[in-house]
Amino acid sequence: MKVKKLKFILKKIFNKYGLNDNHANISSEALINAELVGAHSHGLSRLKMYCDRIDKKVINPKPKIKIKKISHSISHIDADNCIGFVAADVGINIAIKNARKTGIGFVGVKNSGHYGLSGYYAERAVKKGLIAMIFTNAPPAIAPHGSLKSVFGTNPICFGSPTGSKIPFILDTSMSMINRGKIRVAARNNKKIPNGVALDKFGNLTNNPLKALAGVQLPIASYRGSGLAWMVDILSGVLTGSNHAGKVKDPFDDFTGPQNVGHLFITFKTNLFIKNYNNRIKENLRIIKNLPKIKGVKKILYPGQNKYKRFVMNSKKEIKLSKTIKKDLKFLNV
Repeated sequence: MKVKKLKFILKKIFNKYGLNDNHANISSEALINAELVGAHSHGLSRLKMYCDRIDKKVINPKPKIKIKKISHSISHIDADNCIGFVAADVGINIAIKNARKTGIGFVGVKNSGHYGLSGYYAERAVKKGLIAMIFTNAPPAIAPHGSLKSVFGTNPICFGSPTGSKIPFILDTSMSMINRGKIRVAARNNKKIPNGVALDKFGNLTNNPLKALAGVQLPIASYRGSGLAWMVDILSGVLTGSNHAGKVKDPFDDFTGPQNVGHLFITFKTNLFIKNYNNRIKENLRIIKNLPKIKGVKKILYPGQNKYKRFVMNSKKEIKLSKTIKKDLKFLNV
């Protein structure tokens, strides 16, 4: 389906579920971006979930978002349980605005929901010449090291930087071996997940996505990944006034109340300490990309290059829709 037609359908669906034109546009663009960069687990596969949560009144389609200005650099946002795309849009815009004025933007968000890809928002800051660090927590998926009970979410860490070229440096990675969205997509399509990424509820390795969802996802780098997930839970949950320590509700399965996800946006100018950042980052990339390569590797790529390539390539063609997605669109668009 062509992007323009898909966006029209998505906006129509979000309007139907009570979002105003601006919020429907923000949400539609975020979902389409996920498809274009190849992150299908964060794209259209989640559309029905957002609509179900609005329908169950655990996402507020008409929020009264409150912005508390703590200083010229720091702001605290109460998103009033709105759809996460809108909360993150407000958050990153204020962080960018603050950083351009003072050099640093520090914005905490509470009472939000799942907002899609962290890198999507980091790119917005990078396009304004800023460095960005973004943290968000999520429903329980990873157990603290030594525990069999999931408490931490996949809790992505995101870092973005200008590179002096049109392709930004964007590191956007979850703290789990595989992101939860990919497990859900596998479950919906009756496919197995890779070996070594999850345990069932009894602590046994499994490649069954349903058993993985009921069990524990394994963190990257063993106890180090668990520690990083804990750090993100503190920064985006404890610090912002959001749910934390396993209290973020699962958006697909738990309709007992809003998620109250927390986000933390940190943006800052590249010239805070030096005046020639662009030259220095170019030198950094050049040195590293020209290192000797192991057999079979043609190029050393920095984070963000592959995603940019996919975005450019996919923007030139229609977005492929699976049978499941077509069914969702038809059902939601009635």
